[in-house]
Amino acid sequence: MTLATPDARPEFARTDINLASAGLGAKALSVTDDFFASVDRMLADDEAVFIADKYDDNGKWMDGWESRRRRGPGHDSAVVRLAARGRITGFDVDTAHFTGNYPPACRIEACAVEGDPDGSTVWSELVGMAALGPSAHHYFACDSDTAWTHVRLHIHPDGGVGRFRVYGRPQIDRASVGSGDVDLASALNGARVLAFSDAHYGAYHRLLAPGRGVNMGDGWETRRRREPGSDWIIIALGARGLIEHASIDTAFYKGNFPESFSLQAADLGDFASDLNDAVVTSSMFWDEVVARTRLTADAVHDIASGDVRSPEPVTHVRLNIYPDGGISRLRLYGRLV
Repeated sequence: MTLATPDARPEFARTDINLASAGLGAKALSVTDDFFASVDRMLADDEAVFIADKYDDNGKWMDGWESRRRRGPGHDSAVVRLAARGRITGFDVDTAHFTGNYPPACRIEACAVEGDPDGSTVWSELVGMAALGPSAHHYFACDSDTAWTHVRLHIHPDGGVGRFRVYGRPQIDRASVGSGDVDLASALNGARVLAFSDAHYGAYHRLLAPGRGVNMGDGWETRRRREPGSDWIIIALGARGLIEHASIDTAFYKGNFPESFSLQAADLGDFASDLNDAVVTSSMFWDEVVARTRLTADAVHDIASGDVRSPEPVTHVRLNIYPDGGISRLRLYGRLV
């Protein structure tokens, strides 16, 4: 992965899906207290901000979840329904901008239930009592093979969390999909960005999100290329499948959409499920499944099955854009195999 500045995040935070993303459909179901700042803000996709002179009726406005000061025993907690059932690989408890009001410690539990949890639900501890500090990311790796549906964040005893991210890999419900079409490039189906040439603007992970983009920052956009070549992004599909038709959306990209795109793909099996130089190098030689095709501004471009050359199942794709620019969404519809 090539970034303008080194990315020091652990691997799970770079390549796995944030299952607690409000933009993907995650939702806070309950909270013991969010007097100062709504628990919903904790699940926002963008980075937390600090606005020095912003106040509301309850005091200083903060971009995250903040409970009031406890004056007795106990602690605060919040229950989050994940955007998709999936295996959790790690967490980020980000206390951004909480300096004198951050929780000294946290714990994290999870459950796997149909519907939503109730008083009889059995919770499993995934992260034991762990120290937190002021205005910082706190990463916790998780090694569990269970596909979870909900998490519960405990903060001890009270305070504020700017962002809570739950990284993992969604589980496709093959029984519900059956033999029908599925979007193999959907983050909710487990598709993940593994590497890219550049992602200077926007939010590259939103390329695989549901719906259309809401603005020019809601997608993958590269800087202006001042040297020969073109930009690219590599995606591990949610499951091995046969691509039958595709869709490229340049929503909100009007003066900065790519002139054209092409798509390559390969069946790597279990090889290179995570980022690795060999995948990036080999991707240059993958089979072309969609030939170079012109794009237009702020539009959905549907690629019919006759223009998709994918006679064999694939696990990974490389989207090339010429020479640079922004793509809001990528859809790759096909059948699981």
